[in-house]
Amino acid sequence: MRNTRERREQILQMLMEQGSVQVAELVPMMGVSAVTIRTDLSVFEDQGLVTRNYGGASMNRMPPQEQNIRQKDELNSTLKERIGARAAALVEPGDNIIIDSGTTTMPLARHLRHLPADARVTVMTNGLNIAWELADAEGVELMLTGGLLRKKSLSIQGSQAEASLNGYNFDKLFLGVDGLDLQFGITTHHEAEASINRKMVERAKKVFVVSDASKFGRVSLHRIIQMDRVHTVITDAGISTEYREGLQRLGIELIVVD
Repeated sequence: MRNTRERREQILQMLMEQGSVQVAELVPMMGVSAVTIRTDLSVFEDQGLVTRNYGGASMNRMPPQEQNIRQKDELNSTLKERIGARAAALVEPGDNIIIDSGTTTMPLARHLRHLPADARVTVMTNGLNIAWELADAEGVELMLTGGLLRKKSLSIQGSQAEASLNGYNFDKLFLGVDGLDLQFGITTHHEAEASINRKMVERAKKVFVVSDASKFGRVSLHRIIQMDRVHTVITDAGISTEYREGLQRLGIELIVVD
């Protein structure tokens, strides 16, 4: 038997993959009544994710197409630089942190290059671009996950990468995202990246999401975590009133850069 959260997550995955679902096909698959399935679809409709139709529902917000890291690097670069600088200011001497791969975390790494030698900050990363940026940073002890390199995102992933995080405890995780939705949570395009990100969350005391406001309201195919695992969101002034109030309502610290 699936619990409600697991069932709704699977239905939403099907919606994103197929574009639509039918109540009649979901009832035997989920092992619940048609009334329960209709309730699930009504919840998604209330969230603005789907439109109900006769016998089922269709997806309103299809996942955006994934871009490679060079394409992403050109988007909102000024905002990412400000977000990265603000995130770097939260790193304290002696911290043990994880920096996720990505183009919003790249400016964070760039600012950590200026730490003095006695800062003794330890950084674990699965990002080849992040590692290159910090390779000669005097105040940073750099650790890389092992694993398979995904060239599209320059991220290292897979079972070896996840296993390399075991046995460590980190003070902070700085996590880049492809989508942030108040109901569905933090998402990314690729299943293996979502998996290693979840492992990072397990190993960190605090989770800091770094994202420009254009990612808010997006739902990508693979969920990393729900919003209750996020401690702080660092973003730009383009954040809508809905998301500003929604994050505060969830008890998530919000830091907005000018």
